[in-house]
Amino acid sequence: MVDQAEGLRNLVNEQSKIEKTKIKKTRKKTKIISIASGKGGVGKSNLSLNLALALADLEKKVLLLDADLGLANINIMLGIIPKFNLYHVMKGKKKFHEIIMKVPHGIDIIAGASGFSDLANLDTEMRKIFIRSLNSLEKYDYIIIDTAAGVSANVLGFVQASNEVIIITTPEPTAITDAYGIIKTIVHAEFTDIRLVINRVKSIIEGKKVSDRIIQISKRYLDVDLKNLGYLFEDPSLPKAVRKQEPVIRAFPNAQITKSFRHIAEIIDNRINDKNKQTIKSFFRKFLRPKNKKNLI
Repeated sequence: MVDQAEGLRNLVNEQSKIEKTKIKKTRKKTKIISIASGKGGVGKSNLSLNLALALADLEKKVLLLDADLGLANINIMLGIIPKFNLYHVMKGKKKFHEIIMKVPHGIDIIAGASGFSDLANLDTEMRKIFIRSLNSLEKYDYIIIDTAAGVSANVLGFVQASNEVIIITTPEPTAITDAYGIIKTIVHAEFTDIRLVINRVKSIIEGKKVSDRIIQISKRYLDVDLKNLGYLFEDPSLPKAVRKQEPVIRAFPNAQITKSFRHIAEIIDNRINDKNKQTIKSFFRKFLRPKNKKNLI
C-alpha cells in the first residue's frame, strides 16, 4: 500500500505541475453519471456499457470508467485485453490519459483491474489521490462510472461526486430489497439525485409496479423523490450478445432491449442543461469534501 500511495502521489504532483504551465482555458462542463446496484447480477455493467454507446450515437463524446476496482469486467464484455489498466495507475507506472482506450464502438474506456483486493479497498487518502488524478478527463460530454455492486466507501465516493446516480434493479424481491438498501445509504450520505432503471421486466405494467413501489417506500421512509428513468425488457438478445462479447446495442441493433437503452439515453440527453453538468474540477471538489464524511470511512 505504501508503494501504491507513493505512485499515486507522484502522478498527482506531476499532473499539477503540467497544469500550472498551461494557459488558463474555459473548462468544459461534463455530465458525470454513476451506475450502481444493491447486488451483483442485476445488469449494472450492461447498462453502463450500452448507455455509454447510446449516448455516443447521439454524437456525444463519452468515457466509460470501469470503477469496480477489484472485479472489473467492461473489457471482457467488449472482448478486448487492455495492455494497461487502473492497476498501472495505482502503481504510478502510467497516467490516466495513457490508459484510455479508444474502442471501435465509438467510446473511450478506462479498464478496471481484477483480482487486486487493495484496489477494491482504498483507504480515505488513497481514494482522494485516485480521484484527484482524474483531472485530465475534461474533454468529455459524459463520463459513465460503472461502480462496484453493493455499498462501499469507494462506491459512495463516486456517487457523491457525480451529478446523479442511476440505481438498477430487477423485479426479484431480493434485488428490490438490496436496491432500497443502497438508496437508503446514498440518501443518508446526503445525496438525493437518484434515478431508477428496472431491468428484466416482462411488461411495462410489471416495471411500473416495481418502480412505483420503490419510489413510494423511499418517499415515505427516506423523504426523497426518486425519478423513474425507464425499463429494460427481458430479451434473449442480451445473453446472446454477452456470449459473443459484443454490446447488445451493436450486435442486435433492432432488439427490444436496444430500443430501451436508446430511449433511456435520449431521456438523459434531452433534459440536460448547464445546471446539471459540472466541470471535472468540481467533481474532485465534491469527492474530496463530501457532505457527510463519516459515510466515506
